[in-house]
Amino acid sequence: MDVTAAGSPWLIAGLGNPGPEYAMNRHNVGFMVVDLLAERMGGRFKRAQKAQAQVVEGRIGPQGPGSRRVVLAKPMSFMNLSGGPVNALRDFYKVPVANVVAVHDELDIDYGVLRLKLGGGDNGHNGLKSMTKAMGADYHRVRFGIGRPPGRMQVADFVLKDFASAERKELDYFVDRAADAVEALVLEGLERAQSTYNS
Repeated sequence: MDVTAAGSPWLIAGLGNPGPEYAMNRHNVGFMVVDLLAERMGGRFKRAQKAQAQVVEGRIGPQGPGSRRVVLAKPMSFMNLSGGPVNALRDFYKVPVANVVAVHDELDIDYGVLRLKLGGGDNGHNGLKSMTKAMGADYHRVRFGIGRPPGRMQVADFVLKDFASAERKELDYFVDRAADAVEALVLEGLERAQSTYNS
């Protein structure tokens, strides 16, 4: 069953940390995906008036009635406080929770593998924890696998490190695929997007 509200805009929140020192961190893959979506839409991020975030407004999909209105967002509050800005944007743009998509890094999935889902727990991800606290858990997630830390490396250190050089060779391809998955979710619905991208 499609629980999304037809006719309402979508809010695509890429999760990450603001600032150039974090730009290539594993934890910032959500920012990378929405940056690419903004590029595809021909938009540039600008400061949101009603929230601590940067936004791009536009449409996804073919021109005409088949396209969907979307707001791309990058919370500028740091990962652990993502919920406040995302929820403020949701209120401002009148987006139902079911039309919110969080794009985020996921430790429990191998590098580059995608999983799309609706609702569920936060799996220890502080950005999701903050979003769920702010608006409940019934939003969509596009989970981008980053794998587990090697050896005894702490999770916090691992997610705040840049992608390894071997990973970077494929990063553009995986980010591109994640952006495709977001577009498929918005245009075709969760089940069809899952059947294509939940590899």
